[in-house]
Parts: sequence; C-alpha cells; structure tokens
Amino acid sequence: MNGQHLTGSGLSCIRDDRVLFEGLDFSVGNGEALLLEGKNGSGKTSLLRIICGFRDPDAGQVQWCGAALNSGDYYADMAYIGHLDGIKKELTVLENLNVALALAQAGSHSIDAALERVRLTGYDHALVQTLSAGQKRRLSLARLLVTKKRLWVLDEPFTALDKHGIALTQALMAEHCAAGGLIVLTSHHDLNLHRVTVQRIALS
Repeated sequence: MNGQHLTGSGLSCIRDDRVLFEGLDFSVGNGEALLLEGKNGSGKTSLLRIICGFRDPDAGQVQWCGAALNSGDYYADMAYIGHLDGIKKELTVLENLNVALALAQAGSHSIDAALERVRLTGYDHALVQTLSAGQKRRLSLARLLVTKKRLWVLDEPFTALDKHGIALTQALMAEHCAAGGLIVLTSHHDLNLHRVTVQRIALS
C-alpha cells in the first residue's frame, strides 16, 4: 500500500436549500484517519456519501490518488460500511463472506481467521437474520478483513457494539492504518487509535 491519498477541495453541499458545508478541503494519506464530527443533521453522512461517490458535491471535487472518483480503481480500493452494515440477512455468515470475496481481492485474513478475530467462530452457517445487532456489526468487520480494500469509509462503526466490540474495532482500524491503509469515519464515540494520525473535521 504505497502512495495512496484521498483529497477533497472546495467541497460544498446544499440540502433542502440549507448549506451544510462549503469551501471544505481535506487530504488523507497512507496510515491516516479522518474523523468527521458534528451533531445530527450537520452534514456528516452527506460528506461521507460524497466521498464514496454516491452523490456529487454542489461544488468542488474529491480525488483518489489524483484521479476522479469515477475511475474503476477507486471502487476497487474503497469499502463502505453504513448504518445497514452491507450484509445480506437471508444468507448465512459464511455465504456473506464468500460473496464479499467474489467481488474483491482476498485480504489479510482467511474466512476462518476473520471469524475468530471478530468472535464469530462457530457461526459459519447461521443465518444473518438470527444474529444480534452487535454480531451483525462484527460480521461487517470480518468482511473488511477478508477483502483487500485500501480505504475504509465507516459511518458510526461503533453502533450496537459493547465495550469489547468497540475495543476490537479500534484495534482493527489501527492495524489497517499501520499497514498503510486509510480510514474516513463518523463517530460520536471517543476515538483511540494507537499511533495513528487522526485528522478531524468539525461540521456544524
């Protein structure tokens, strides 16, 4: 993972005739995290959607390694986890991870190793719809481990997790950055990423 960077320049977003933010700049490089802070309705999720390429900014642009987000390389490099976790409830845990692997390069963990890491060993054949909210969240983390994605975009990643799940998530995020990955996230939770440079944007 060498030389990746995500930049935003002159970004503006208007929703329902209200300016959420304007003239916003940022730059995130290998091993760094960008934390978006602000109260509900301040534009955090809108900015995440712009960063993911799900919606266009009203002004400005976001680039990945100097290229526009509509390049195929960006979507091959980016993983997004939102409030709905991005998992299929009608499939089993194992089937979900196999689907993720079919759509991306293999990551640093085998399926068995990833399930052990997120404390889901023995749940391989459990239907996702039978899992608790916290278990579903940990399955989404396993999906990040089994696939190779340089940029993680996470919308409130600590939702539904107990203190052990929060500690695990932060450890995995720190390891991802230590390996040269990048993270953009929103969170109302105190962030403690060991030896990671964390930039902050406060939206209001």
